[in-house]
Order: sequence, then C-alpha cells, then structure tokens
Amino acid sequence: MADKTTIIVHSGDMDKVYSALIIANGSLAMGMEASIFFTFWGLQRLKKGALEKGPLSKMNMLGLGKLMVKLKMKKVGVASLERLLQDFKELGGKILACDMTMEIMGIKKEDLREDLISDYCAVGTYVSEARDSTITLFI
Repeated sequence: MADKTTIIVHSGDMDKVYSALIIANGSLAMGMEASIFFTFWGLQRLKKGALEKGPLSKMNMLGLGKLMVKLKMKKVGVASLERLLQDFKELGGKILACDMTMEIMGIKKEDLREDLISDYCAVGTYVSEARDSTITLFI
C-alpha cells in the first residue's frame, strides 16, 4: 500500500470541494501522493468558469450564507478554490474526470478545464488508485 490519498468528489457544493482540496493539498505537503476523482456534481465544478459556482451545502440562504462564509474565509486568509486547485496540480496531484459522468450529463472535454485534468477515466481507474491508498474519502 502506497503512502497515498484518493478522494472521490461527488458533490459540487463549495464547502465540500474546499474540504477535498484542503485534504488533498495537505497530503501532498506531507509527502504523500494524491488523486481526486471528480464525478457527477463534483465534475460540474471543473467546467470552465464553474469552480466557484457551487452553493454552500448547509445554510446557503439563497446565496447569503455562501457570501458570509467566503468573507470570513478571506478575513482569516483561506486560499481561494482556484489557488488550491492550482497548488494541487503544481505539487503533483492528479485530477481524474469521470468519463461516464461526462457522457450521462452531456459534458464534452472542451467544456472542462483540460489544463487541470490528468486523465479522463472510469471507475476502474479510481478503484486502482484507491486500492493502493492509505486514505480514501468520498466527499
């Protein structure tokens, strides 16, 4: 078993995408390998211009809750989702896009931020990554 973290991002909620990226970046910073498998609503966040579009999972209050959380995060110096995603790639993390989800939801490669995606793949790739991981998470 490798010193590795593998995360499925199924949700497109802002706070859940933040959690996945913070954990994945923490893993890389600790010398582990890390991969994130984006599927269903999580994959929607990899569309061009959609990273910040997800709602807050709880207490969204028509977007007011999300605004309040973002202001608080900025005040305490939490990096943006864009910065976390860029750091993840720069540190060697793998971003896996579920091609079955792409087919089901009518998402084309050109709809996604192709510069970030390491592989377009199916569940077999995720299982292979997870099988060799010390940490696996579903977010």
